[in-house]
Amino acid sequence: MQLLKIKDTLAFMSYRKVASIISILLVIGSLASLATNKLNWGLDFTGGTLLEVGFEQPADLGKIRAVMESGGYDDAIVQLFGNANDVLIRLGQRDGVKAEMLGNQILSILEQGTGDNITMRRIEFVGAGVGDELTEQGGLAMLTALICILVYVAFRFEWRFALGSVTALAHDVILTLGLFSVLGLEFDLTVLAAVLAVIGYSLNDTIVVSDRIRENFRKVRKGSPEEIINISLTQTLSRTMITSLTTFLVLLALFFKGGALIHGFSTALLFGIIIGTYSSIYVASTVALGLGISKEDLIPEEVEKEGVDQEGFPL
Repeated sequence: MQLLKIKDTLAFMSYRKVASIISILLVIGSLASLATNKLNWGLDFTGGTLLEVGFEQPADLGKIRAVMESGGYDDAIVQLFGNANDVLIRLGQRDGVKAEMLGNQILSILEQGTGDNITMRRIEFVGAGVGDELTEQGGLAMLTALICILVYVAFRFEWRFALGSVTALAHDVILTLGLFSVLGLEFDLTVLAAVLAVIGYSLNDTIVVSDRIRENFRKVRKGSPEEIINISLTQTLSRTMITSLTTFLVLLALFFKGGALIHGFSTALLFGIIIGTYSSIYVASTVALGLGISKEDLIPEEVEKEGVDQEGFPL
């Protein structure tokens, strides 16, 4: 199936300098935001207590914050969750206090302070030790994934493609983290899972493009490396667009109908799909081309057969 019927080869690599400048600026901006704003770590990483409470009337966040502060919980982070009646309250780590007791105290303070009937939807508690362990394990998971991909692509293709693939994946991860830092979105375990899924999706796209480039380097007799990469990208463009579009539509349904609980997950994947499609075309190919990939690097060496010199000799 072909979504786009393209007769002529598209000159993707003609715009690689512009694309590289845009990518570098976005990566620098993301790193700057991560250094200054940092990530809004979720309860999974920071440790503490999370409460979701439901009001009968639309909640007044300013009043709720004032009530929490007067009740001795001045570190409470209060925000709407899903609709105007549901509120999410995050509290820092409190030693020696059980989650049930803390939940009852908060519920009592809010009911007395607001005069509204409040329902406890859920309460979650994560210890500080668990949060630190999850932060460490999450970072190690991403690092391990990138190293394994580097080794696999180097064996499967060529070291220039391996560096191009890992650069593209690092580019996608940094920009996704940068988006969460700039927007102040909560980064929890579901978002970490989404970032790992983005790595897998982007790698799959990059492998398809790299495989076609290698194939065309062996098949096309004439043409510069830039022209062969353009041919390969044009041939895989229809497949790339169909895969990205169908995945994007599913994620849109998740974003709008999946509920507030997976907004972070679907946001990371939606952004990752867009940026992963872009990086598989421009970042991975541009890096491989910049490192000097050529036809000689991808044509397998001919193995001399034993006994060739003796051919014709009577047995």
